[in-house]
Amino acid sequence: MTEHALPQPKGFLTAVSNIGIKDETEDFVCIYSEAPCVSAGVFTQSRFAGPSVLLSREHLAHGNNRAIVAISKNANVATGAEGERDARDIVAGIAQALAISPEHVLIASTGVIGRRYPMEKIRPHLASLRTHLHAADFAAAARGIMTTDLVPKLAVARVGDAVLLGIAKGVGMIEPNMATLLTFFMTDAAIEREQLDAVFRRVMDKSFNCLSVDTDTSTSDTALILANGLAGPVDLAAFEAALLDISLQLVKKIARDGEGATKMLEVTVEHARDDRQAKRVAKAIVNSPLVKTAAHGADPNWGRVVMAIGKCDDELDIDPAKVSVAFGDMEVYPRQLGEAALAELKTVLTRDEIVIRVSLGLAEGRATVWGCDLSAGYVKINGEYTT
Repeated sequence: MTEHALPQPKGFLTAVSNIGIKDETEDFVCIYSEAPCVSAGVFTQSRFAGPSVLLSREHLAHGNNRAIVAISKNANVATGAEGERDARDIVAGIAQALAISPEHVLIASTGVIGRRYPMEKIRPHLASLRTHLHAADFAAAARGIMTTDLVPKLAVARVGDAVLLGIAKGVGMIEPNMATLLTFFMTDAAIEREQLDAVFRRVMDKSFNCLSVDTDTSTSDTALILANGLAGPVDLAAFEAALLDISLQLVKKIARDGEGATKMLEVTVEHARDDRQAKRVAKAIVNSPLVKTAAHGADPNWGRVVMAIGKCDDELDIDPAKVSVAFGDMEVYPRQLGEAALAELKTVLTRDEIVIRVSLGLAEGRATVWGCDLSAGYVKINGEYTT
């Protein structure tokens, strides 16, 4: 199915354009619901959270948001009181153009830190926003929020008579506390606000919070959902399952597109004391530079995985005698590998997707996380990010 043939949630309009922040690529996205919405969201826990995060947290408390505006290539972070005023001015301009209250507008930004918005370019665009709004083109919106992403990220599902659609951007500075990168979900399902908030938080914790590219938490991480109810009520369990499914699709697309990435890593830790311990150990593995570089070079140095497990040194119930490690279906520990087995493991590590499975042999805790390898390309991209 092509992007243009994807099902669309009813009642949404989009405006996607270039406002001159960088080059000729799209850098401005507005998503607007013609009907009132309920909303939910989670954000970065960074102590340097940008004005877009602070303002959206404030507006999300009202719970009846109808518009999301996203500006890419400029994070507007660490810009002081002037940056805060700029963010509020943009929200006010969007609200005036759409004839809604400023509290109904959520804002997100992504890009270079320490630079104010070019307001002289943005203000004229806000004044003409109504003329740019058309029937929703979410594929264009997914492109418009990209920074160093190589491909846009979009996923969609049907839930009864409703449609649930998500877009995301992010390939670097990804290691979340509460959310990650930018990801927006739109649906025409009718759901109570409290239910939507609870479902959204559970799904984010199982999906985007299980993603890491480089262990760095962004100052701008924003995850939002708007539900306008135009398709009527849906089964809540089915909605949560669909939201988790498309969230995981987006997570895997991000992991595959990580800055400089050539391989996706999937790490599952099971038989842990609890899910928290499983997730911590899995993150220690997927975040290890030595594990990531071994994956990149297809080096069958499986000892780097047990190293990563072992550095969780305050998890005192982890006992090497109870641990097992496998790459795909190939056990590497406690089995002793000869030259033939190491050659087989090297072949496994040449795959585009590398699956690492660990059992701690303790109880029923389980978690899966996703990430990518570490290449010279990552260094090049980030060594030249602003130049």
